[in-house]
Amino acid sequence: MKKRSNIQMMARLIGLVKPLMGYMILAITLGLLGHLCATFITVLGGYAVMNVWGYAALNVLGHSVWMSLQTTFIVIVVIAILRGFLRYGEQACNHFIAFKLLALIRHHVFVALRKLCPAKLDGKDKGNLISVITSDIELLEVFYAHTISPAAIALLFSAIMSVFIGSFHWSLGLIALAAYCTVGVVIPVIISKMNGDLGTRFRQQSGELSSFVLDSLRGLLETIQYGTGQARLEKMNEKTDQLLVQEEKMKRLTGRNTAITNTVILAFDLVMLWASTLLSMNGVIGFDGVLISVIALMSSFGPVVALANLGSTLQNTFAAGNRVLDILDETPVVFEISGQPEITFENAKVDHVTFSYGQETILSDISIDVPKHSVIGISGRSGSGKSTLLKLLMRFWSAQQGQIQISNTDIDAINTENLRNMESFVTQETHLFHDTIANNLRIAKLDATQEEIEAACQKASVHDFIMSLPNGYDTQVGELGDTLSGGEQQRLGLARAFLHDAPLMLLDEPTSNLDSLNEAVILKSLQEERDGKTVILVSHRQSTMRIADKVYSVEHGRMS
Repeated sequence: MKKRSNIQMMARLIGLVKPLMGYMILAITLGLLGHLCATFITVLGGYAVMNVWGYAALNVLGHSVWMSLQTTFIVIVVIAILRGFLRYGEQACNHFIAFKLLALIRHHVFVALRKLCPAKLDGKDKGNLISVITSDIELLEVFYAHTISPAAIALLFSAIMSVFIGSFHWSLGLIALAAYCTVGVVIPVIISKMNGDLGTRFRQQSGELSSFVLDSLRGLLETIQYGTGQARLEKMNEKTDQLLVQEEKMKRLTGRNTAITNTVILAFDLVMLWASTLLSMNGVIGFDGVLISVIALMSSFGPVVALANLGSTLQNTFAAGNRVLDILDETPVVFEISGQPEITFENAKVDHVTFSYGQETILSDISIDVPKHSVIGISGRSGSGKSTLLKLLMRFWSAQQGQIQISNTDIDAINTENLRNMESFVTQETHLFHDTIANNLRIAKLDATQEEIEAACQKASVHDFIMSLPNGYDTQVGELGDTLSGGEQQRLGLARAFLHDAPLMLLDEPTSNLDSLNEAVILKSLQEERDGKTVILVSHRQSTMRIADKVYSVEHGRMS
């Protein structure tokens, strides 16, 4: 995880508000007016008391304004009602900004994940990614709805109230300013430092727990089969307890923050009372200066208290923001290409390609010619690099040495969309979404007709099976396709490839989960389609390789 300071984090997160700056300014304005209304309800109440005692002058920044008792109460009622509308408007604007930005951030994260996939996401903890996409992004709502505008409101409000209280005497204004700065700035900074990296550890452990739970759910059958349920449960409880320890520390710090804040507020109220009384005894200010300055200070801590309370929660929010920004800042292994001339498929060529995962060399000096309308077989032991070669042809990864060409053009100079339209890739494991069979197939061609879907399924020898289901093509597939067998999933993957109707088919062990009869049907379909297709076929089965025009053998990353 990249380490960013809180200032850097806030700058990055605030920068996302730019498209909604108008709403932010409106929220700050409404919030400022609302807090002033709330404070001056109490202040005007003080003037009403003074009016009863014979003090009729309302001091506004050093100027006396005369107001009757009846008028004072009318103004109080008006600003009390106005306070409700202003508060609602502020919250509505803040939450509109927050949820609009959360949607925008999720969009940016999914775009980033799409660019990072599959190279940078291979081997990534899926539960942790889910935690980032869901709970981490959700936590940013605290920052956008309850941090940015409250901070601006607290700054402006503190300045206005310091000037108002200072209108009685400049020293009282300085006391008020010191009180606001201590509660709104000093205490949050101290609490944030006391928090340390608690928020980061909490988010990391939360992600680890999510991963463990997801992993346990996926392996539930194996857990039951081998009787390891108790061990998994103990491990889950252990991770939960570790998370609770971090949460308890954060809650304890929050309570300490509240106690410190309230103590400091009480202390400054007493200082204001002592200072104003001393000034009154020396004849510098009147009784109104004592009463109103104390009342004004006591009733005006709302905005800065909101900031003080953030001191113990923002670390958690910043930790979540850090994890989100890590994804947004991650550099893809392969960048999408656009703006190049469109090409049509004529042939493919792998020319002296070498590829490594980190320090481990997977392919070394591999060369393959793939003429148009041919079936090229690639055989070899498991782990010899056969699947990696197909991924390089799809440009999921880039070769460190050598060149891969389609139609005599380096694939690094072909538009990504153009390249993917020319290729159909069937992997060893077919991913099926929790949707109908028809919708799972339409991924390959979104506007496919029912007739096209059925024709593709017939070529993949899966149509009769689908029609035997109660709802046919509208049958729901379970999560990760767990309602279907491995062979049925594999045939649906082949049906997708046929439906995509690309001129170059890359098939990675397409018959590994099939019986001899279904294998023969699919091989027959490939033979019949070869006039319009070019096929690169990876398999360890000799029976599958019978349809290949030429077979290359890859052993330990080298051609033999």
